[in-house]
Amino acid sequence: MGYFLRFLLILAWLLGLGLTSAVMVSAGFYAYTSPQLPDVETLRNTALQTPLRIYTSDNKLVGEFGEIRRDPVALDALPDELIQAFLSAEDSRFFDHGGIDLLGLTRASIELLTTGRIQSGGSTITMQVAKNFFLSNEQTFTRKFNEILLALKIENELSKNEILELYLNKIFLGNRAYGVQAAARIYYGKDVRDLSLAQMAMIAGLPKAPSRYNPIVAPERAKLRRNWILSRMRELGVIDEASYEAAVNDKLTASRLHSDVTIPMPYVAELGRQDAIDRFGKDAYENGVNVHVTVDSGLQMAAEAAVKKGLLNYTLRHGYHGPWKQLPAATRDQPIGAELEDEEVPEIAKRLQNLDPQIDSRLQVQALLELQSVYRDFYLIPAWVSRINSKGLGEATLLLADGSNTTLGFEDVYWARAYKGPDSMGKLPMQVSDVLSMGDLIYISPRAAVTLPSAAEAQRVPKADKGGYVLSQVPAAQGALVAMDPKSGAIRALVGGYDFHINKFNRAWQARRQAGSNIKPFIYLAALESGETAASIINDAPVVFDDPKLEDAWRPVNSSGKFYGPTRLRKALYLSRNLVSVRLLERMGVMPTIRFIASLGFNPSSMPKDLSLALGSADFTPVEMAAGYALLANGGRLVKPHIVTQIEDASDNVMFKQPVTEQATAPEPVVDPRSVFIIDSILADVITRGTGRDAQVLKRGDLRGKTGTTNDQVDAWFSGYNQDLVTSVWIGFDQPQTLGRQEYGGRAALPIWIDFMREALESAPESVMQQPEGLVKVWIDADTAEPAMAESPNAIEEFFKEENAPIGVASPENVEGSEDGSLPTEPDDYVPPEMIF
Repeated sequence: MGYFLRFLLILAWLLGLGLTSAVMVSAGFYAYTSPQLPDVETLRNTALQTPLRIYTSDNKLVGEFGEIRRDPVALDALPDELIQAFLSAEDSRFFDHGGIDLLGLTRASIELLTTGRIQSGGSTITMQVAKNFFLSNEQTFTRKFNEILLALKIENELSKNEILELYLNKIFLGNRAYGVQAAARIYYGKDVRDLSLAQMAMIAGLPKAPSRYNPIVAPERAKLRRNWILSRMRELGVIDEASYEAAVNDKLTASRLHSDVTIPMPYVAELGRQDAIDRFGKDAYENGVNVHVTVDSGLQMAAEAAVKKGLLNYTLRHGYHGPWKQLPAATRDQPIGAELEDEEVPEIAKRLQNLDPQIDSRLQVQALLELQSVYRDFYLIPAWVSRINSKGLGEATLLLADGSNTTLGFEDVYWARAYKGPDSMGKLPMQVSDVLSMGDLIYISPRAAVTLPSAAEAQRVPKADKGGYVLSQVPAAQGALVAMDPKSGAIRALVGGYDFHINKFNRAWQARRQAGSNIKPFIYLAALESGETAASIINDAPVVFDDPKLEDAWRPVNSSGKFYGPTRLRKALYLSRNLVSVRLLERMGVMPTIRFIASLGFNPSSMPKDLSLALGSADFTPVEMAAGYALLANGGRLVKPHIVTQIEDASDNVMFKQPVTEQATAPEPVVDPRSVFIIDSILADVITRGTGRDAQVLKRGDLRGKTGTTNDQVDAWFSGYNQDLVTSVWIGFDQPQTLGRQEYGGRAALPIWIDFMREALESAPESVMQQPEGLVKVWIDADTAEPAMAESPNAIEEFFKEENAPIGVASPENVEGSEDGSLPTEPDDYVPPEMIF
């Protein structure tokens, strides 16, 4: 008995010594580490990382940047069921413990021993907050001990509600989603307050292992986790049996990742992002910076649609490049769908609305996966040719990416002569099988979205329904559009190419391309400033220049190859006569003209110092060209193109604000408004009787513009405006090459301008430039240019500055001019007397 008592005393002493040692070691470790622990008070003022966001002028979210997707929400704004779902899954005793839950750790240990896995977390929510805000994910004793100490400090200094709110806004939930609001947006496309109970439970299951329980990648595994959480909620009494049954039977509704972005506008969003990063550095990605741009979402959507339609129409005019891929039948060396697991095939095949029993299911499944993996938009829809019927003109059966089927008849493919070059195509197809083969992976477009070329043998092409699809293809050519407020320089729409996801290069902002005749209005403006008039005559005749700045003798020609003799400046501009422009530039001098055009805002280094400037060999971006035409639209005032109007921090404090330039407070004109008005009237003639007359389809009297085409139709332009909106359009290849014969600015670029302006100016009242003081309209004889009576059959009217009007008396009733500043139709052979030969 004495020995046993002595043993117990020794054992008690050893245990006491061990406990004392443990306490002393822990105390010592705490004393060592505690000063190194972060100040918990900083959590109260923690600014949760939120992405950089881009908003249009009408407050549509069009872009979001940053690795972390987060939308902080106050705790009292979150649904109670969501909070209870997280507590049930992660820390049901959250409101009962002081940061460390021994019962929870015990329960987790028992689960591990009995089931081999832990369903309920061992770490408390407070411990997770400590780790997420202050610590790394390294698996070390020191890190775990610091986590416990931090949890105790957090519990001592913050309220339970503060801790819970931090947790629900900080926790990582997969797919760049941090916090419950971001997860609700990404997985369900909803505000967190609009989630169903089943969806809340699904999100509450993500903190344990976001990738493993991702409802998109692993729906069945995620469903098991969701249902376990619902059972915990029922067990804890936070939901009743009826709610539980309804939720566990709810279908999985998570789909492809959603975005908060209302209308994706990547070219615009990227410019907003660049501006914010240039001004405030990379911290803007995390600090919730909001960038407001000048772009209007309605105009932007109209611009993107116009560019896509125009580029598709161009590519269809030049022949078919063939399928983008051929999906071959099975071979011994390459079995169909070899990368697919056997059990995957029937599961994926369920997505097919009409599984063809005569075609290998693996082939159909592989085709479906191919279609779902490639680029597509409203205008370009990927399809797989599953069957060809050769009866009559033929018919192709197609599989689409959504698992549905459609057909193409000969009326949908007749245009598809084989592409051989920009000016060369193969023979006319005679039936569908001449164009398509089984296994072809192709693109189709809605019939209403494109204009098919005229059929060479129209009688052979069946009449098509208005709906349905036509064979199409991704355009190789590219385009750009810039629409600008001419009073302020604010960009209202900007398209940098067919699609940002195909090619991110922003041609509207970055591509410097030869301007062609788009520059001529500024050369003619220089002429008016130097004393010429719209009635001055220059001979349109052959000429050879031995310019030392050019490599060889230069023989400029008109696009038609013809010569038209003595031509007035007005007519030479609205008909875009090249030789007149060259002779005019020679008369004024190249360098004085460059200096003048530079004073209008153009970069002088982009202009060649030789006579080729007259034909548009200067390189400008579409934004620069739009700014130049804005000066013509606003009466001669310089504007600074800009796309960012304001930048705010996460608390809506203004960090940057673009100075607003209104017409009333704008600087003085840099050029005589009378000269601008005369050019404006000539550009009106471009629309009514010149190279831009197709724009008359818009039935507006306030439109002005100018075509532009470079040598060999490498670049095609149209820039035009009314008093409220200026728009410049460019079409060409990224690697300069000809667009093809007849692809002038009036054919390639003008249709895009028309489609956009139709939408942009719909219901807008007409707005024309007011005639400035100091101008007169004089009736002159078409043959002699002497003052003439208005009733003379050869009489025409022309605008003149008072100081250089022909000697004579203007009709008093005509001094104010017509309402839109245009002049009456004149005879084509009108030749006033002033001539330069």
